[in-house]
Amino acid sequence: MIYQSSQMEEQAVLQTAARMCAAARTAPKANGKDYVRTLVLTGQEKAALADKMDEIGRRDFGEKAGVWFGRDANNVRSAQAVVLVGIDPIYRGVPHCSFCGFRDCGTCKSAGGNCAIAYVDLGIALSSAAATAMMDKVDNRIMFSIGKAAAEMHYTDSEALWHGIPISVSGKSIFYDRKQ
Repeated sequence: MIYQSSQMEEQAVLQTAARMCAAARTAPKANGKDYVRTLVLTGQEKAALADKMDEIGRRDFGEKAGVWFGRDANNVRSAQAVVLVGIDPIYRGVPHCSFCGFRDCGTCKSAGGNCAIAYVDLGIALSSAAATAMMDKVDNRIMFSIGKAAAEMHYTDSEALWHGIPISVSGKSIFYDRKQ
C-alpha cells in the first residue's frame, strides 16, 4: 500500500492534536485539582471559528481588525487543526491569597473577577500542549484571539476561559512571516 504525504501529514496532525490534549490534561495544576478542558477543531468547525474571529475583529477593532484577529483568523484557515485548551472559571477558596487582586475569593467572584490560579493552570496546560506539538515537529502558536472566539462560540456548557493553538504541517511555518 502507498500512502501519499498529504494522508500521512493529516494523520500526524490528528495524532499530535490528541497528544496535545493529553499533555494539557496531565500538566501540573494547583492543589492537583483539574478544571482543564480541551477540544480539537477541523474542517467546517475550524472555518466557523475563523469566521467568528473575523467578526470579533471587525466588531471590536474596526480598521485594525486585520492586524490581529484577521491575521490570526487567516492562520486558523491555513492550519490543519486547532487545539482549544480552556479552564472552567473557579474560585479556589485559598485564604488570604489575593493573587487575583481582590481581598479574597468571595470578593473576586462578586466583582466578576477570575481566579488568578486558574490562569496559571491554563498557562501551564497551554505550554505543555505547545511543547508536545514542538516535540512532534508540528508548527504551532498559542493565540488568545482563538480563545476569545471560542468563548463566544459556546462549545461547552460552561463559561470556560479559552486559548487556542492552531497546528500545521507544511514546508514552511505558516506562523513565521505574519504581517502586522
